[in-house]
Amino acid sequence: MKNLLKPIVCIVSLFVACTAAALADGNAFTPLNFNNSTTSSNVKTTVSNTVGNAQFQNAILELDNAQITVRNELLNYKSKYSDVDAQYQTVKAQRKALADQIKSCEKKIRKIDKQKESIRKNII
Repeated sequence: MKNLLKPIVCIVSLFVACTAAALADGNAFTPLNFNNSTTSSNVKTTVSNTVGNAQFQNAILELDNAQITVRNELLNYKSKYSDVDAQYQTVKAQRKALADQIKSCEKKIRKIDKQKESIRKNII
């Protein structure tokens, strides 16, 4: 259930973020007013919106660059992790093999000790 819920939450949050960005964009439909008195104020508003949009675009580009940097770091960490994990798995396999060898040697020693004891009992 958790595996299914996580992608749904991500999709819904992405949809909400896109909707909020679209509504906050300021490119909503505005009716045209052909009055000459308001034309000069519309030009000023358009210029200020363009400057504001450029600032937003620069901010988005900076965030994109930061995201790329973080993704590169993530790739580096993942490659380091896989290297360490491979070393860990190798050491773990070697440790298990050595533990098995130790157990077999201890078993042989116990068997030899039992045989020695049985021979001693037969001698007496």
